[in-house]
Amino acid sequence: MKKICFVCLGNICRSPMAEFVMKELAIKDDFYIESRATSSWEHGHPVHRGTQKVLQDHGIPYNHFKTSKQVSLDDISSFDYIVGMDKQNVKDLKAMFPAEFKSKIFLFIEEGVPDPWFTGDFEETYHLVKKGCSLWLEELRNDI
Repeated sequence: MKKICFVCLGNICRSPMAEFVMKELAIKDDFYIESRATSSWEHGHPVHRGTQKVLQDHGIPYNHFKTSKQVSLDDISSFDYIVGMDKQNVKDLKAMFPAEFKSKIFLFIEEGVPDPWFTGDFEETYHLVKKGCSLWLEELRNDI
């Protein structure tokens, strides 16, 4: 089983959106999918209401009880892929963990996914996340 963890700054907007979109796209695959934050700023907070709304609008089921959680050394050890939603997330992840784990850290999509916390555009974020998840799903299936 391949294990993938999507990571953004707060784990309330982009990374949980990627988690639930990927779970829906990969429903028939044997993947373990979660999401985390690089920071502890939002620790324990629920998924942002903008993310909840866009997931509902697109018929993507999500866990209403999910709360933000910061990525840990245990996570980086146990997941096969740690995927930062933008270049800053990747940079932060590489700075947070020992060099031996750097080969597990990847960028979600080349252009990155702007944070809708700042842009306010959850719909744009959804389309970038769906595109990225489709690409990752193809990559994961080819890697089996």
